[in-house]
Amino acid sequence: QVQVVESGGGLVQAGGSLRLSCTASGLTFDDYAMAWFRQAPGKEREGVLCIDWIGRRTYYEDSVKVRFTISRDNAKNTIYLQMNSLKPEDTAMYYCAARHSTCSGSSYDYNYWGQGTQVTVSS
Repeated sequence: QVQVVESGGGLVQAGGSLRLSCTASGLTFDDYAMAWFRQAPGKEREGVLCIDWIGRRTYYEDSVKVRFTISRDNAKNTIYLQMNSLKPEDTAMYYCAARHSTCSGSSYDYNYWGQGTQVTVSS
């Protein structure tokens, strides 16, 4: 069966950096778009950014455009989220999700999800 596993979350001070990883198994990774979503307490889950099956990137959250980057290593079935200049408002549970081929900003369009990794940014 398909498994999606995130790692790399933690507690960091404002202005710091973190790199999240997400590894997917049980699917043809090269054929899948992979996205990061996040959900803060009391808020809806929101799309952050996505990388599609041929490496095109789409940002869904304007506030992260110059601070976060996404990349993929198909040989390792893994994507990465490099987060720089972190702010307290980035505090959330970060989820990795997969869907075939192309990106979408809607969580309803993703078939496979990880359990999430917590990112906490202190001021």
